[in-house]
Amino acid sequence: MRVYAVKDYREMSRKAANILSAQIISKPDSVLGLATGSTPIGTYEQLVEWYEKGDLDFSEVRTVNLDEYKGLDKENKQSYYYFMHRHLFDRVNIPQEQTHLPDGTNAEAEKECRRYEELMESLGGIDIQLLGMGHNGHIGFNEPAEAFAKETHCVDLQESTIQANKRFFESAKEVPRQAYTMGIGTILRAVRILVIVSGEDKADIVKKAFWGPITPQVPASILQLHPDVILVADEAALSKVTEKL
Repeated sequence: MRVYAVKDYREMSRKAANILSAQIISKPDSVLGLATGSTPIGTYEQLVEWYEKGDLDFSEVRTVNLDEYKGLDKENKQSYYYFMHRHLFDRVNIPQEQTHLPDGTNAEAEKECRRYEELMESLGGIDIQLLGMGHNGHIGFNEPAEAFAKETHCVDLQESTIQANKRFFESAKEVPRQAYTMGIGTILRAVRILVIVSGEDKADIVKKAFWGPITPQVPASILQLHPDVILVADEAALSKVTEKL
């Protein structure tokens, strides 16, 4: 694992965007695995800025997203489909048919999960997967569990995740209780994984995930076994790490 310790969220976002843009430039038809939430917004803003300056071309890029709430349609402002179009897809020259997310409106969980796995396989796999990390160590919506989930699946969201996401909704009651998410095995099949973390509130879980034992109780800890992981974290997120970086 390569660790880039940066000053703050802005530098984290710029460094992550640098890594993603280098991937696009070196392989214009790259398959990018993308994430949602507050952490990657700055990264997407930087990519859009470079696109507007003429430094990036997304016309051949293909994307697959980590997850989507089950039960939310694409027009719902809290859906990850809406999020991705607002922050990236509608602001760069990527054809819509080259962007992919799980279909939250498909009530047949087994069928939808199988469709998404087959879709990713048809694209030739993920070249680089962008990940944030939850306070309980979840990646995508892979929550702490007794075992690592292998493939795309429908997950019951833990109360801590519901509480963390309720700020995006009018009330906690409106937060979906289930989501479709890539499994741990799916994520690990990416050629390269880019993890971005910011803030002192993530310091404890950063230490557990990357310098602690590998356990499904801390889903992100499995990333220690991947051959090509890049962690970009700011000083606050790394403040509990005592090992030399």
